[in-house]
Amino acid sequence: MDRQRENLSVLISDDLLSQCIHCGICLSVCPTYDITKLERSSPRGRIRLIKAFANSEKLLGELFEEEMSFCLGCRACETACPAGVQYNTLHQTVKDIINKRKKFSIQKIALKYFLNKVLTSSTKLKSFSKMLSHYQKSWLRKFLHSTDLLKNISPKLFLMDELSPQISNAASDELIDEISLPENEQKYNVAFHVGCIMNVAFADINIDTIEVLKKSGCKIRTPKNQNCCGALHAHNGELDTAKKLAKSNIDLFESFEYEYLISNSAGCGAFMKEYKELLKDEKGYSEKAKLFSAKVKDVMEFLTGNSVKLNYKSYNDCVTYHDACHHVHGQGIFDQPRKIIKEIKDINYKELNESTRCCGSAGIYNILRHEDSMEFLDRKMKNVLYTKADLLLTGNPGCLLQLRYGIKKSSSPIKARHIVSFINELSDNSKV
Repeated sequence: MDRQRENLSVLISDDLLSQCIHCGICLSVCPTYDITKLERSSPRGRIRLIKAFANSEKLLGELFEEEMSFCLGCRACETACPAGVQYNTLHQTVKDIINKRKKFSIQKIALKYFLNKVLTSSTKLKSFSKMLSHYQKSWLRKFLHSTDLLKNISPKLFLMDELSPQISNAASDELIDEISLPENEQKYNVAFHVGCIMNVAFADINIDTIEVLKKSGCKIRTPKNQNCCGALHAHNGELDTAKKLAKSNIDLFESFEYEYLISNSAGCGAFMKEYKELLKDEKGYSEKAKLFSAKVKDVMEFLTGNSVKLNYKSYNDCVTYHDACHHVHGQGIFDQPRKIIKEIKDINYKELNESTRCCGSAGIYNILRHEDSMEFLDRKMKNVLYTKADLLLTGNPGCLLQLRYGIKKSSSPIKARHIVSFINELSDNSKV
């Protein structure tokens, strides 16, 4: 424990710790504080805990670890903060140090194996996904669920099964050409990051993204053998692995010339934009990371930033939109998707109350802290159902899974889709 406090004081500078002016503005936007009303469960309170721990004022132990784990990492506090506190940097650094304590648990060993052995290799991830796909389509899964046998044997495994994405029939990088040409005149030269979970479980969304970019006048390069961006690793205390993956992505994409690197996952896009901070002290990568991060654009950000005009079909049903935390708080993306939605002919758009409040997905938070996650989801679904919308849109795969789970729980007829798939369905290739 002494070594942990020593490492914390080295890794987190006094300047970073002293940014917080303890004004309390963050309290009103923090989902965990809203539940407990405890100071320690607020961003301000957690920063005080971190500062006390870094200064070795007292041994905080399990309480400290619990609060770091309880935090969603939604970054709403950063948006609200008038002092520009880099809370996400503090949180990720602390989780990395806590993770290095090597406390034994089956859950921790399994998580570390998945993050560091499976998710770091596109080949291993595809092999794992194929096995999962066979199981998802098998009689065994139907039997385990219809009889509640799995739920009775292991509620944790049952939840993991329930919340796992349906694996695509084929990975998107096996279906997307390495070079895709625009449907009309070429206006942009872009690259596309297929992601890890997106690649094997949301292949349709990746293909829709390519189609939208082609309609927008883009020549798209989608390199083979891409790696995970490292976001899930950083969020779960594996910063060393996250840095290795960041370097690997930088090395791969610097071989090509492109204006923008397009991402369709809010979490991936936000993290790749932060490579410049993650690798700022890494010899040989500091400047490369700056150049890489500067080119990363979310697909919604790209379309609106370049005033791309698509020809949309009419849509009469009611639509609402949920802001992924790593869109609105991580990347400052809020107006962009709404602007595009409102360009669609005859659309009936209803703003979602508390649209920027976390749905409780938060990477794999909904598995690791399921009960807490469901409190956030229940509040989100109450607001969603109040809109009486027919379609719920979002721009992040984790949110999409969580919201679909919430819809299933509430027996609602509403559908949830990724916004880029919605755009692709309604647009054509008229001159843009």
